[in-house]
Amino acid sequence: MKILIVLGLICCVAVAWGKPASTYTDKWDHINVDEILESQRLLKGYVDCLVERGRCTSDARALKETLPDALEHDCKKCTEKQKTGADKVIRHLVNKRPDLWNELSAKYDPNNIYQQKYKDRIDSVKAKA
Repeated sequence: MKILIVLGLICCVAVAWGKPASTYTDKWDHINVDEILESQRLLKGYVDCLVERGRCTSDARALKETLPDALEHDCKKCTEKQKTGADKVIRHLVNKRPDLWNELSAKYDPNNIYQQKYKDRIDSVKAKA
């Protein structure tokens, strides 16, 4: 699930906005993920949207709609930039914001299905901290 959250933020960058193609739209590939991760206000805004605690920007809403599909299908429709961004987000949340990671996990993976599915990937992210 934790990877889902990271994927979610990355997929937010690469949200599939009604494009039934083989990949999500690349419209968000140029979003500065580092800027979002470094800004407590921006990151909190995305998380609040994802956990239905706050208002959603159009990008956050698209991420919220895309995240379940990305998690279920291992981000197969993500562009390479989106996958790279998702990895960065996951690494940040797992290592620097476990509180947010846990919140997102509780919302998007209450039965630990994705945490088990992506256990090796999550553990490798923790090791890179």
